[in-house]
Amino acid sequence: MRFVLDASVAAAYCFDDEDEPVADAAFARLQGSATAVAPALFWFELRNTLLVGSRRGRIDNQQIKRVLERINRAAITFDRLPSSSDALFNIAQRHHLTFYDAAYLELAQREGIGLATLDKALARAAIAEGVGLVGA
Repeated sequence: MRFVLDASVAAAYCFDDEDEPVADAAFARLQGSATAVAPALFWFELRNTLLVGSRRGRIDNQQIKRVLERINRAAITFDRLPSSSDALFNIAQRHHLTFYDAAYLELAQREGIGLATLDKALARAAIAEGVGLVGA
């Protein structure tokens, strides 16, 4: 099974103080035979989340290193940039999403696969667009 992995799910997986069944389910699948794909911005979003978590004392540098090693071992690939932004603008406008969140939904639509997210607005938009939710 292949699915789109939103940075919100990966972030929840990274912090010990978060208990998110969707994140647990997504990463359990990745430890099995599943693979995930994410927009290139995922790489930056996740690292920024870890940086902010570090600044707030939620995670230290050694934990960040271990978390990134686990994430790097997971079967996650990064998508190319879309050839056109029209679909992204349409999705973002139709569902009042950020352009960033629209990138995850557009990728799931384009690939015809489900989406793992903890973002409620993105999940509602995915359902409205007929995209299945992973781990929900």
